[in-house]
Amino acid sequence: MSDRPAFTLTIDQNKYLSLDGREVHAILTVSSTGGVTTQAVPAEAAEVIIVDTSGSMSGAKIREARQAAATAVQTLRDGVHFAVVSGTGSAKVVYPSGSTPSLVQANPATRAEAAKAVERLLSYGGTAMGEWLKLAGHLLSTRPHAIKHALLMTDGQNNERADVFDSVLSAWSGTFVCDCLGIGADWQPAELRKVAEAMLGTFDYVRDQGDLPEYFRRLTQASMNKTMADLSLRVWVPQAARLMFVKQVDPVLLDLTGKRADVNPLTGDYPTGSWGPEERKYHICVEVPPGQVGQEIRAGWVKLVHPDTQDVLASGNVLAQWTDDLALSTQINGNVAHYTGQAELHDLIQDGLSARAMGDIETATARLAKARDLAGASGREDTAKLLDRVVEVDPATGTARLHKNVDKEDTLELDTGSVRTSRLRREGI
Repeated sequence: MSDRPAFTLTIDQNKYLSLDGREVHAILTVSSTGGVTTQAVPAEAAEVIIVDTSGSMSGAKIREARQAAATAVQTLRDGVHFAVVSGTGSAKVVYPSGSTPSLVQANPATRAEAAKAVERLLSYGGTAMGEWLKLAGHLLSTRPHAIKHALLMTDGQNNERADVFDSVLSAWSGTFVCDCLGIGADWQPAELRKVAEAMLGTFDYVRDQGDLPEYFRRLTQASMNKTMADLSLRVWVPQAARLMFVKQVDPVLLDLTGKRADVNPLTGDYPTGSWGPEERKYHICVEVPPGQVGQEIRAGWVKLVHPDTQDVLASGNVLAQWTDDLALSTQINGNVAHYTGQAELHDLIQDGLSARAMGDIETATARLAKARDLAGASGREDTAKLLDRVVEVDPATGTARLHKNVDKEDTLELDTGSVRTSRLRREGI
């Protein structure tokens, strides 16, 4: 049996276009299963655990952070190269110790030493997330062939200038995956969203600080389960066609359109990061030139590739066929409709929360009320409950109004949760 996981790529679409139809939409489902046995040598991995130790992390926060970091260290499997970084207005490797920042291989002895180092973490200073990420990047780059991952936790706002922070994200984007966690009520979701989008990771809100160790354990375990690094979706479209967008739509929303690396004028690679046994879905849209009745073309050729080796792990075709049969051309593919709706729900929540923060009550009410309807219709009960705490909709009249006193924690949870999506519910389920 090969140690390499097996990948499948399936394409869900309605290929039929009306005579004036130009846009072809498709949902790509990429699945990775099996391929790693208990006898197989695990993939090389490198991990950096970044703990915010700024002045605002005093008291219970730093105690929970110490426990969480220790939990992450204990979750590392033997052989993984790792480091623990303390983040303030600068970044410092607290383990392993030494004059030159470096990684060390995990084993029972180094995990125990790291846990002791974590126990000595103290809160002081400011917050410079760009410096933290820069140090993580330099550490991880010493293992060029490893599956590289960082876990970043913060409770506050970044003190760096926006242009400085953005330049760090641009410099290190795509070189490692970073998952982010926010705790408390003073951090900015927009900042962690930027990190997650640049580094192909996730960001989440830990509402109960006591849950922080479990979040660290779960994210570290997910990183340990990765078996292949740096895979890309390679998308070809025909001449005169235009690839409008490539977006991950499940399990979380992530726009990959701007991350294109040209292969040739008709083909581009879109990074997807590291993979373990999992399934993700992507939405692509191709604008094609007009066609004739009955004409069928390949509107897109999609491959999952390893750019360094050019290995093709899975592939599929996106088709377009013109018809004068309205019954065919007006059918909306269920998955395309569902994930378009999930993206709309995210946009409505973001627009509504932004308008609310700026005092635009009319826009905020309209957007959030519409989001509440869409959340209920698409099975997002958790999101619907959070929206109920922000906006009230009279079921009889449809009249909506914003609640005046809303917990900051509710808006943080609503904001961060808006990037998650639900699967399409089947009839009878």
